Amino acid sequence: MSVPIRVCLYVLCLGLSAVFGYRLYVEYEGVSKKPASATTTDLDIKLPEESGGGKRKGAQANLGTWGAALFFTLAGLGLLAGQDISKYFSGRATKLLFNDDGDPITDPEYEIAENEWAKGNHLDAIRLLREYLAKNPREQFAALRIAEIYEKDLNNPLAAALEYEEVLTKKLPPERWGWAAIHLCNLYSTKLGQMDKAVALLRRLDEEYPETAAAGKARQRLAMYDQGELGPEPREGGA
Repeated sequence: MSVPIRVCLYVLCLGLSAVFGYRLYVEYEGVSKKPASATTTDLDIKLPEESGGGKRKGAQANLGTWGAALFFTLAGLGLLAGQDISKYFSGRATKLLFNDDGDPITDPEYEIAENEWAKGNHLDAIRLLREYLAKNPREQFAALRIAEIYEKDLNNPLAAALEYEEVLTKKLPPERWGWAAIHLCNLYSTKLGQMDKAVALLRRLDEEYPETAAAGKARQRLAMYDQGELGPEPREGGA
């Protein structure tokens, strides 16, 4: 559900809660007041109260109606708030590893390592990333960055594969674990000539995280392998 729709639902629920709450209060006041017995001044004869009693019963019925309406409105509001609170804390847990865009969380020490990489000092960048990772072991994006530098900048697929293998021993969100596994499979099959390891990891991905998009890519790759076709390597976000 999009943010504007959720905001509209919040406004609607709050507005209805205010209206229903006010109506409930008015009806309750009407029911709680005891009707005075009407008498004549000249004749000590009580007037009929059937009409007042009917109004009182009607007010009691309205009280139940407005009370039920307020209850269901507050229940809907609580459901919306519960979903948002759950997503918030889930997002906070995920952000211990990655931000919403899948990019590394910015940190001064991490930025120093990135600056060294930008200067072409790849080994120094790896050393600083390892120091950063030692201080922040849960921020595995640093380990993935090390693997990327080994693979793309230092042309060392074996070292990159070792980094990915270490990352896969950590507890990551299923989708993130799956794409790290896909990258490792690509290294196994295209750079290291270890197709057996690639196939085994693809099968593991499909078995352990079948609901992820990465597992979908793994199944495509396995189908091609079973048909004796090498085919293009599976890539994150691509066909």
